[in-house]
Amino acid sequence: MPMRSPLHHIVACALLILAGLLAATAPAAAQSCSLSVTPMVFGPVDVTANAQVDTTATATVSCTGLPLQLVGICIDLGPGSGGATDATNRFMVNGAQQLRYGLYGSGMTPWGSGAWAGGGANPVGFNIVLSAGGSGSHSEIITGRVHGGQPTAAPLTYTSTFTGVDARIRFGLVSFLLGCNLLTNAQTTTFSVSATVPPTCRVTTSNLDFGSVAILASARDAAAALTPTCTSGTAYQIGLDGGLAGATDPTQRRMSKGAEFVTYGLYRDAARALPFGSTLGVDTLAGTGTGLAQTVTIHGRVPAQPTPSPGAYADTIVATVVY
Repeated sequence: MPMRSPLHHIVACALLILAGLLAATAPAAAQSCSLSVTPMVFGPVDVTANAQVDTTATATVSCTGLPLQLVGICIDLGPGSGGATDATNRFMVNGAQQLRYGLYGSGMTPWGSGAWAGGGANPVGFNIVLSAGGSGSHSEIITGRVHGGQPTAAPLTYTSTFTGVDARIRFGLVSFLLGCNLLTNAQTTTFSVSATVPPTCRVTTSNLDFGSVAILASARDAAAALTPTCTSGTAYQIGLDGGLAGATDPTQRRMSKGAEFVTYGLYRDAARALPFGSTLGVDTLAGTGTGLAQTVTIHGRVPAQPTPSPGAYADTIVATVVY
């Protein structure tokens, strides 16, 4: 009997020491998290429309650890490879060309990073409570917005890449509400933001009004504005069709009232020497876009001709931009 007691004490001490080691090491070894972000693709952005364009990507955090463990998460999004002035004014680039955009979380709150003081925005944080099986995940929608007011952006494909500290999570066994700086573990990922600005043109016109004429004994002139807007560097040609009568000669269009008509012509110059028609490279108007509206003049002339009966004479012309 006296010989058993020391053995019991030795076994008990060994079990206590082993249990202490397990308690000290298990939580640190069991917890792990990873981040993945889908590509953010804006697709075609018509900068001549001067309007914002939105799209989304999804950030997903997956964690494993002890059952029912709480894991605090903060997602940091930095400026990206295109650079930025702040979280709402990042840049996708193509060489020296830039396209400005911002990244936002829920409620269009700017999305920043704890490693980017100049971003002027916070990371997005949340908690994950692991399941009874010791796993859990959470997804956040990242909203991207290409800002309007960039009409002179060149028609190119623009990109920015997020990697390393620009796309990371910080995580730990405390609530994110206590502060992201207490989350001392980190993992990074890589994703891209891209947008395509296609060559684009649009055109507006004003009405051409020759006014009231008693007798068509002499030429009557008038003018109207033609305003093309095309992306920077985009070559274009503008043509005017033959009107409702389908005139093939740009100087022999017709304004009609019933079966009666008044002949008129449209020209590209004030001298009325260059007809304005629809044959590309022959009688169309050529130009190169700047991204801004470029107003030119359509010059009209009603030549001297027999005067039809009184009334309102009209025609409809379709302007077409080819680019």
